[in-house]
Amino acid sequence: MRVHGVARTGVLALLLAAAASGLSAAPGEKATAIFAGGCFWCEETAYEGQPGVLSVISGYTGGTVKNPTYEQVSSGTTGHAESVEVTYDPKVTSYEKLLEIYWHNVDPFQREGQFCDHGHQYRSAIFYKDEAQKKAAEASKAKLEQDPKFKGKIVTEITAASAFYPAEEYHQDFWKKSPARYYSYRAGCGRDARLKAIWGDAAGGHK
Repeated sequence: MRVHGVARTGVLALLLAAAASGLSAAPGEKATAIFAGGCFWCEETAYEGQPGVLSVISGYTGGTVKNPTYEQVSSGTTGHAESVEVTYDPKVTSYEKLLEIYWHNVDPFQREGQFCDHGHQYRSAIFYKDEAQKKAAEASKAKLEQDPKFKGKIVTEITAASAFYPAEEYHQDFWKKSPARYYSYRAGCGRDARLKAIWGDAAGGHK
């Protein structure tokens, strides 16, 4: 059977090719990405309001304890990192764009911590969810390392995602719930000053 002069098998092949290239994204399609970059309050504000970002959830991932509490994670005994899960519309933004935002909001040189927060629970990490995200993350790191100041010095992990556990409700959108405490913490931790020192005018900002 032929459809408008094209064999049915040919139509199917065209549709599959379009889907593979992202040209036929289904209505309402969503994707998720997980990043760790120190305090999740600050990672939230890096992504909230960005074009194509639908939601940002603070949480914990990368460890072995199921349904961990903030107290457990902050003790450094769970293996988890404070992280954010970003849900986005891939027709509006891309994973590569999220990676660009990520790098400009972390110190990729700092091992086992970020800014004033020290410990494995505050490490910087990109948790890829599939092979495409893994390749994109590795490519973004390789691109940075073309600059001599980054080459061989980036300690940010690129590792497979595991279960993501949302943090307690009081942590979600903390900058809106307790702005004075949020801004005091951010300034006191030296986050923006350090980002400026690393990234210059491209440094990530905050709400």
